[in-house]
Amino acid sequence: MAKPRIIALYLPQYHPFPENDEWWGKGFTEWTNVARARALFRGHEQPHIPADLGFYDLRMPEIRKQQAELARQAGIEAFCYYDYYFGNGKRLMERPFDEVVASGEPNFPFCLCWANHSWYKKLWDPKNPGKDKLLIEQKYDGEKDYTQHFMTLLPAFKDKRYVRVNGKLFYAIYDPMHFADVECFIKTWRKLAAENGLNDFYFVAADYNSESQQELFRLGFDATHNLDQYNIYHLASNLKKAWHTLLGKYLKRPRIYDYEEATRYMLHPDCSKPNVIPVILPNWDHTPRSGARGVVMKNATPAAFKRFAKRAIECVKDKPEQEQIIILKSWNEWGEGNYMEPDLQYGHGYINALKEAIEESR
Repeated sequence: MAKPRIIALYLPQYHPFPENDEWWGKGFTEWTNVARARALFRGHEQPHIPADLGFYDLRMPEIRKQQAELARQAGIEAFCYYDYYFGNGKRLMERPFDEVVASGEPNFPFCLCWANHSWYKKLWDPKNPGKDKLLIEQKYDGEKDYTQHFMTLLPAFKDKRYVRVNGKLFYAIYDPMHFADVECFIKTWRKLAAENGLNDFYFVAADYNSESQQELFRLGFDATHNLDQYNIYHLASNLKKAWHTLLGKYLKRPRIYDYEEATRYMLHPDCSKPNVIPVILPNWDHTPRSGARGVVMKNATPAAFKRFAKRAIECVKDKPEQEQIIILKSWNEWGEGNYMEPDLQYGHGYINALKEAIEESR
C-alpha cells in the first residue's frame, strides 16, 4: 500500500495578542493553562511539561522549523492550521500561519481548517465554571464577506506547499451543521478558485453522526471526518451519563474513560469509504482548560496509540491513493492534553509510535 496521508491539526496559538491580553491578562497563552494544571484524581498525570521545544513562542521561526522536522520524522504529511476567521475581515491567531506563508519556511506541506465557532469564557477558564460570557461571535456575512475571506488566504492557496487531493485544495470546516449559509460559501469559493486558476477545493466537513453525511454531501462537501472523540460518551447509557454528571457536580471529578476503550468507538465501518476520513488522537485530557468539567482518557500511551494508528491505516489502505487520508488530532493541543510533541513523560514516544505504525503497516 501507499504511505497514508496523515494530516495533523495544528493550533496556531502560543503567542500573546491583544484580545487574549484583554480577556485573560497581559501575556496570556495556552501555556498559562498548561502550566497551572493539577492532578484531580489518583493516577492523574498533570501537569504535562514539554520537552524538546519547551514552552515555546510561535512567533519564532526556529520553533516552527523544529516542529516540521519532528512531524516529518513521525511520518506526518502536513499540518492543518486552524483558520480563525470570524467574519467582516476579523481574524485571530493568524500571525504564525501568515509568517509561514510569507517566509516560505518551514518547507513543509500545510492546509487549513476553518474553526468556525464563537468563543466563550467558559471554554478557556477552569476557574469560572458555568460562565458563558461571549468573547467573540462567529458571523457569516454572505458572499461579499466569503470573498474577502478567500482573498485573505489566496497567497496560501497559491503556495506550492498547500495540500491537494486529486488536484483540489484541501479545506476543512469545523462546524458545518451550524453554518446555515454553507452552501453559498462553498459555491462562492469554488467559483473564486476557478477564477484564480486554482482548479477547485476538496471540502471536508467535521461530522458527528452518520445521518448527517448525505446532507453534507448534498451541500457540496467532498468528504467528512469520522465521528469525534466523545463517541464513548454519546453512545453511553443514560445511567452512565447521569453518573458522570453527578461526579463532576458534587465530587469535582472529570469524566474519565479508558483510552483503548474510547478509541474503539472512533473508527466507524464507514471509515473505509473514500469520502469518510478517519480521525485518530494520541491522548486526551481537557482539564488544563476546563478543570473538573473536562474529559480524561486515562491509560493513553504511545503503545496504545500505535495500535490505534495501525487500525486507522488498515481502514484507508484500499482507497484511491490520493484519498488515503487520516486526520491526526492533534499536533499541539497541549491545553486539551492532545498532542504529539515530545514531553517529559514519554519523550519522542508518540512520534516513534506513529512512525512504527506506518512502517509496519506497509
